[in-house]
Amino acid sequence: MRSDAMYSLKTLFCAASLALASLLPAAAQAEQKQQFNLAWTIYAGWMPWKYADDSGIMKKWADKYGIEVKITQINDYVESINQFTTGQFDAVVLTSMDALSIPAASGVDSTALIVGDYSNGNDGMVMKDSADLKTLKGQRVNLVELSVSHYLLAHALASVGLSERDVQVVNTSDADIVAAFATADVRNVVTWNPLLDEVAKTPGAHRVFDSSSIPGHIKDLTLANSKTLADNPAFGKAVVGAWYEVMGILASDSREGAQARAALGQASGTDQAGYEAQLGGMKMFWKPADSLAFIESTEALAAMDSVRQFSFVHGLLGEGAANADFIGIAMPNGKLLGDGKNIKLRFDTTYMQMAADGKL
Repeated sequence: MRSDAMYSLKTLFCAASLALASLLPAAAQAEQKQQFNLAWTIYAGWMPWKYADDSGIMKKWADKYGIEVKITQINDYVESINQFTTGQFDAVVLTSMDALSIPAASGVDSTALIVGDYSNGNDGMVMKDSADLKTLKGQRVNLVELSVSHYLLAHALASVGLSERDVQVVNTSDADIVAAFATADVRNVVTWNPLLDEVAKTPGAHRVFDSSSIPGHIKDLTLANSKTLADNPAFGKAVVGAWYEVMGILASDSREGAQARAALGQASGTDQAGYEAQLGGMKMFWKPADSLAFIESTEALAAMDSVRQFSFVHGLLGEGAANADFIGIAMPNGKLLGDGKNIKLRFDTTYMQMAADGKL
């Protein structure tokens, strides 16, 4: 979702090929162990892992269960997912679309241990000198191809009766989006915050569509290897316990909460006000009960169905996918999307429910 590297079909298929080559050995090695590794990249919804690490909260919860959890920041978002896919990390932060299109499409069985939030305005489309989406027909749109920005574009076009065939997508690195929009030739971009707010400040710019129009579709997860999690429930308990303790602090009006938000703002290249503004563009699930209410809803099921359909149409489910049902997605309460004999992405509420019930 948030990357310092450009998405491309080649990147995704390289990840898939690499994962397939090492999948069986990695799965076979999953067993009870004491040390675990979690990777994260900079984005408002994932910054809490830095606080969990710096504050000692993760260590406290890991100590409770007699394990060690190392939290590592990776600068390249896609690379962090590739490393998770090949077994170098036990857990990683990512969007649900990327969970499906990289590890799941590569044959790795993974579990959404935490559903942390969904984008509720932090992803959007900006046009120059027009606020009418219908005028996009025949124009170029700059975005990170095959990312959630591409997914958002598809929904923006559909909202006015257009389709991707009506525009020309120009693959543009997120690192270049702001500079590109400052030129006369680039008139339409889709991106995420803080880049979205930057381009929206351009004279003559209009924010014409954002993720608040598709609530629940761009959701952020902490994803764990399913075999590792099954063999090591203490890992799941420690990670989930630490996460919701941090959520309680960040959501509070206390001095500790303000200091935490200020620290994470600075760490992500802004300040407390800037970080809080980014949080405002997300539907944060501050309590485990909030996470459960969302992921168990019919809206979450419909959103995930939409994501898998988009992923299939754009070739993100792998060369062997004859249709969107190729990969099975296990949703809460026994609901299933796709092939029940090939489940590779699971939304297991076990640990979030334990947190909600105060049983961690």
